[in-house]
Order: sequence, then C-alpha cells, then structure tokens
Amino acid sequence: MSIREEFEKRERNFMSPFGCLSAESRGRDTEETPCPVRTAFQLDRDRIVYCNAFRRLKHKTQVFLSPLGDDYRTRLTHTLEVAQIARAVARALFLNEDLAEAIALGHDLGHTPFGHSGEIALREIYSPDFAHNEQSLRVVEVLENHGKGLNLTYEVRDGILKHSKGFGKIIPEDPAETACTYEGIIVRIADIMAYLNHDLEDAIRSRVVDAAQVPKSCSAILGYSHSQRATTMIRDLISTSSDVDGKLCLQLSDDVHSAMMRLRQFLYENVYRSPNVHKDFEKSKKIISELYNYFLDNGPLFEKKLSEQQMNSGLHDDQPRERMVCDFIASMTDRYAMNLYKKIFFPSPLV
Repeated sequence: MSIREEFEKRERNFMSPFGCLSAESRGRDTEETPCPVRTAFQLDRDRIVYCNAFRRLKHKTQVFLSPLGDDYRTRLTHTLEVAQIARAVARALFLNEDLAEAIALGHDLGHTPFGHSGEIALREIYSPDFAHNEQSLRVVEVLENHGKGLNLTYEVRDGILKHSKGFGKIIPEDPAETACTYEGIIVRIADIMAYLNHDLEDAIRSRVVDAAQVPKSCSAILGYSHSQRATTMIRDLISTSSDVDGKLCLQLSDDVHSAMMRLRQFLYENVYRSPNVHKDFEKSKKIISELYNYFLDNGPLFEKKLSEQQMNSGLHDDQPRERMVCDFIASMTDRYAMNLYKKIFFPSPLV
C-alpha cells in the first residue's frame, strides 16, 4: 500500500459522510497516474502554491493600494487567512481539510491588480461579464504552466469558481452559486469571515475609520478585536451547522449572521466607498484602462511582455487580442502595472 493509499484509508476512517473523499474525486480533465505520496487534493494544493499566479498575490491589493506599511494585508495574506479559517472549520466538521485548503489557496489567483477597482475597470473596457472568480478558473485551466494549465481536480476548480459572492448571501441558496462539495461552500463563508475582520483592522490602522465608529450592535455580538470576531464567527458556524435530513446544513446563528451583515454594510459605506479609498481606485482604473488600450495597439511590445511573464504559450493566435490583453492585465501586480505605466507614458530625460 502506497503512502497516498494510506492517506485515503485514513480519510475513510476519520471523515464524516459529508466529506469529499480524495479517492472519490470526479477526476481531472487530463487523466494522470496518481502520485504515490500525495492524495489528489494534496497534489492540487501543491500545484497552486508553486504556480506563478500564487506568488504574484503578494503584490496585489486587498483594500489599500500598494501599502507602504508592512502590516497591511495583501491579496496573498488574505488568501492565507481564508485557507486557515477554511481548514479550521473543515477539521472541526470532519470534512476534507486538504480540499478546503486547495480551494482557498486558489480562489483569488485571477484577481486583478488594484483589487476590485481593477476588476471594475476590466468590466468597463473589456467585457461587462469579467469576474475575478472566472478569471481564477481560467488561470488554473489555461494560463498557468506555459498554457497547459494545472490540471486540477473537478472539485477544486468548482470551488474556485463558486467562491465569489459580491454583496450576495453569505451562505448560498441558489444551486448555480453553490459549490458541489461542502468544503467549497466553507471556503465561500471563510472568505467573507476573513475580509470582514482584516479589512476592518486595516481600515482602523490606516485611520480611514475609527474603532469607535464600528456599530456597537456588531461588536457586542462578534467582539471588539480581530481575534474575538474571528473566533466568534468560526465557532458559531461549527456549532450551528448540523445534519438535517441526511444533509449537512452549513449555517450561522441569527445573531451572528445579522451582525456579520451589518458589519459588511458598514465596511462598504465607510471603507470601500470612502473618499480616500475611492479616489485611489479611480486612479488605478485609469492606469489599467490606458495600459489595456496601449497593448491593443502595440503588438510587438505586447508579445515581448507576454514572454517575460511566461504567458505567451498560454495565449493562442485564435483568441481575440482583447482576450489576450485582458489576461495579461489581470495577471499584473500593482507595482508591475505602475512601473510599466510609468515606463510607457512618463517622459524620460534625454540627458
């Protein structure tokens, strides 16, 4: 019996009936010889961690654009916090930790530079249907590994696609928005738990808001610190979820759910849409729009930059130039986009 098979046996003995067994994965688009050491989901996790798109997350905005302070979150630290919460919940509910972690680590691979302002910019200039969750799926299926994709399992790709909620429900009700595994649904919930906590903490650190402004009705239920809020949310999800008619009903108590919704509303009104944050978002949209139009009209430089980013093999001649430029723009980090914009559009001294 191989090490992988030992892990698979352990899963069958340990996990609840609601967990997704590695050995029962729906598989990959391209069939592979199983790894003798790692389960299918452990292998997916490793492929995500070692890919280029994952490394770029360290220089992509979470909320505050290219923060100079070392303590502010980036898209990478957000991803790690989501993975930590997802693993904690999956472990407590006896689900597949490896699957939850793989989905969490890959959920934002397609996020644009400058956070959601980059996403909005690409909706305006490329397609109103552009969405970062779909771009994340495109990264792992098409763009990574020199155009071969990462060949991840169906369950991980499904969870990546269906993690996004915008201002929608924390726990999805529409089957079209619901991941095919409970681990995937947990990542969706962990995502909002993570950003509610760390976005608030970063907003207070940056003095965009004051701690005294946080609704007392939220703090009284969730807690007054990052640790207290996270603990409350995670424990509530674990203790409130239950077996209902042979299905795992993932849910939050009414008090905690309502407090989370109020806190999210507070962040949208006072942080994400605040004048200080919004003015930088408008500047970043200008950078993305002008780079997009420039590369549409400058083929040779575009091809050179694609090669430098190791993306030229993943973008084929039969694809529209607009799609290729969109992929390139979405892959950029904040600092890469700003440096490239400066190099292209700023004058250089001749002497």
